[in-house]
Amino acid sequence: MFDSALVNLYTSDIEAGIRFYRDLLGFTETFRTPAEGVPAHVELRLGGFTVGLGTVEAARRAHGVTAEPGRPAMAMVIWTPDVDTAFARLTAAGVPAVRPPHDSGNGNRNALLRDPDGNLVEIVAKIS
Repeated sequence: MFDSALVNLYTSDIEAGIRFYRDLLGFTETFRTPAEGVPAHVELRLGGFTVGLGTVEAARRAHGVTAEPGRPAMAMVIWTPDVDTAFARLTAAGVPAVRPPHDSGNGNRNALLRDPDGNLVEIVAKIS
């Protein structure tokens, strides 16, 4: 019945979102529309996970949806071998920190940050 899925985040600044997910987190861009100029929608992939970024304007125009970036209660979870190093690199690049690296008590080390629209991004590593 279904064969694939992705998370689509609505953004007020798609270029900032692309830089965050592609340049800072290492996602690879796999789709963009329109192909020229500022896109209305972009899909980026990391491992087996795809995230879509759609503009607030595109949500309104295509779907009649009033999107409010950063308002939903969700977090994008991204695994990394070293939370402390990743956190330091991201915050040095100006990414807003919510909670610095900490042991979560379940064998993981976590940190929370915000993407350019205020969505929570949780980076996680297994404690060795």
